[in-house]
Amino acid sequence: MSAEYELTANYSGNFSDLDSRWADLARDESQPDPSDAFVFKFHSVDEELGPDQRWSTWLDVERGSRGPDPRPSWVVTEQAAIDTELGVLKTGKEADVFLVERAVEAIGDNPAKSSLLAAKRYRTEEHRSFHRSTSYVEGRRTRNSRDSRAMHKKTAHGRSVAAGQWAYAEWDALNRLWKAGVPVPYPVQVDGTELLMEFIDDGEGGAAPRLAQVRPSKELLGQYFEQLRGGMRELARAGLAHGDLSPYNVLAQGERIVMIDLPQVVDIVGNPKGMDFLLRDCHNMAAWFTNRGLEIDEQELFADLLTMVF
Repeated sequence: MSAEYELTANYSGNFSDLDSRWADLARDESQPDPSDAFVFKFHSVDEELGPDQRWSTWLDVERGSRGPDPRPSWVVTEQAAIDTELGVLKTGKEADVFLVERAVEAIGDNPAKSSLLAAKRYRTEEHRSFHRSTSYVEGRRTRNSRDSRAMHKKTAHGRSVAAGQWAYAEWDALNRLWKAGVPVPYPVQVDGTELLMEFIDDGEGGAAPRLAQVRPSKELLGQYFEQLRGGMRELARAGLAHGDLSPYNVLAQGERIVMIDLPQVVDIVGNPKGMDFLLRDCHNMAAWFTNRGLEIDEQELFADLLTMVF
């Protein structure tokens, strides 16, 4: 066995469920992941959760749907953890973002641990208004032909698949960009239409403001631009453009900026409008910095990014 499992003695539920859980563990062991160290805690069936709580879904998703290595130390992976929804962070065109605390109590020698997460939940097709989606997804493929047919027929399954496609597109983008060093939130896990990621705070317990909401000093403005250009260059090096980059999709966390909202990330070469999206990203950001007193030429920025693509 490549991992140790501890079963607490207070389990009083249906033991067929327990056998099923051990069967799941056995299947996991067929593809051992040395980075995982699981401690399973089976609680009494009498233990009730609040209306805004659920057991952690960390081990309910497959390994490919959990965050990349090296995993930050703040990520809570214990199965005994409880997710508590704390409120709405943001409502958007295609998804809503909620603040969730994932926490586990101290058990024996294991200390209590908690972290705040942003839970982005994509709406199904009939409940969202992301009208420009077809332009972003040109050149993308669905995961299988059945899903593709269902999406085109606008069936209930197709609408669910479409929402999931956006969640997984953002998940894939965050994984790829986080590993490349682009300033994006750490992706914790994805499950259907829900994406859990790092909560970017303001250092005082609240959410970090959008770039459009801040008035940085001239020195900090220059630092922000260099970070932004560095992030855009790494995106371009990967052949990608954000596709919807603006001061409203960049967070200002103290002296650090973080790019967010990446479901529509665009293949610059593969998408027929890829260059147009890249130029629009350059225009939006150059205009904001110029209006704040830092003169930025969008064409120079665009040309600089193209050197990373070709």
